[in-house]
Amino acid sequence: MASRKTTTDNRTRNALRGRIVTTHILIHGQEDTVGVAVVEDIETGMELTGWVMDSDKTISVEAKDPIPLGHKVALQDIAEGDTVIKYGHDIGRAVQAIAKGHHVHVHNTKTKRW
Repeated sequence: MASRKTTTDNRTRNALRGRIVTTHILIHGQEDTVGVAVVEDIETGMELTGWVMDSDKTISVEAKDPIPLGHKVALQDIAEGDTVIKYGHDIGRAVQAIAKGHHVHVHNTKTKRW
């Protein structure tokens, strides 16, 4: 039986016609407005590859800010007051406009609980 890593590597290679691509961000589904950084050292200007888990497809987005490991990047323009969706769940609202590719964290997103 092949290891999970080998299976994932083969699936990625096949989906991208033999090219090996690093996954920089994870996205649960098409409804997500943010992706989560799964690698360190994302710098401004890097072209990020995101894996959309529900559809097993990839997307690309240019990082407009450094994005720390585990933090979020906007996948689309998010207007002030808009709901932020991560892994298919409402995680709060944007307290300022967030352009595609920018860092999404506590400085621009707040919970709706209070």
